[in-house]
Amino acid sequence: MAAIRPSTTPLLSVEHLTMRFGGLVAIDGLSFKAERGDITALIGPNGAGKTTVFNCITGFYKPTIGRIALAHSAQMPPHAVERLTESGRRWLDRAKGGLFLLERMPDFEITAKAKIARTFQNIRLFTGMTVLENLIVAQHNALMRASGWSLLGLIGAKSFTKAQAEAIERATFWLDKINLTHRADDPAGDLPYGDQRRLEIARAMCTRPRLLCLDEPAAGLNPRESHDLNSLLRYIRDEHDTAILLIEHDMSVVMEISDHVVVLEHGAKIADGTPDEIKNDPAVIAAYLGVEDEEESAVEAEIAQLQSGRTAEGTP
Repeated sequence: MAAIRPSTTPLLSVEHLTMRFGGLVAIDGLSFKAERGDITALIGPNGAGKTTVFNCITGFYKPTIGRIALAHSAQMPPHAVERLTESGRRWLDRAKGGLFLLERMPDFEITAKAKIARTFQNIRLFTGMTVLENLIVAQHNALMRASGWSLLGLIGAKSFTKAQAEAIERATFWLDKINLTHRADDPAGDLPYGDQRRLEIARAMCTRPRLLCLDEPAAGLNPRESHDLNSLLRYIRDEHDTAILLIEHDMSVVMEISDHVVVLEHGAKIADGTPDEIKNDPAVIAAYLGVEDEEESAVEAEIAQLQSGRTAEGTP
């Protein structure tokens, strides 16, 4: 688990997020925080609204109500978010700490300026490109700027050749981290499914994100592939300036690697805490069992009875 850190400005603050589609309320007043250096899991039964939350954070949807603030600096001035909200602006520049109101930003700005990267439930690699090319194309924006939007690249300017070398170096670094250096020149579509999953995460990391959003990264993986995924995500958390926010149905993955878990049901938060707190929460257990609200007290009583039974068994 990540080390305990002193109180700082959270990386991501979601406040009173509501998303309506006509008469359907997909997200209902959701608030939670994702701390820098943490793996935060967003879980819940199918239809709980998890992907809708991701779509709001990454700019695919504009929320009906709510504020989504991302702070690059851990030490923001007091009331900075409130002042930015009142100003009507979308962000403060990096010289002022890099503070962004994501609900006001289009998706391309969220990627380029707020430095949020995302993967999807369905793998979206460029299957006809090589494994290495998939990692280089993720750095397209930086390469285009260095090329002067083509001219400097055409004449081989030093600024472009330097940026090109750095892009290849970063791509080969991540190829090594996901153990795919030997497949660098193979089409990405020829990789086994688990390798494609890790390649997609490596491609996202080539954009040097502050927040990496992963939508069901363990879906379809076998136990060995899940173990490799867990190792990769821990490495990203521990060795890079990147926090992870993930949606995941595989509870073994969630409980093993998460620092913080947020549970949704019908678009509302029903629990928020450490993995140990979440797995023993009666409301969470009831939600996953599909019981009605009035039956939660029975679930809670059953949990208490089981726990007291274990205690009695362990008493000499």
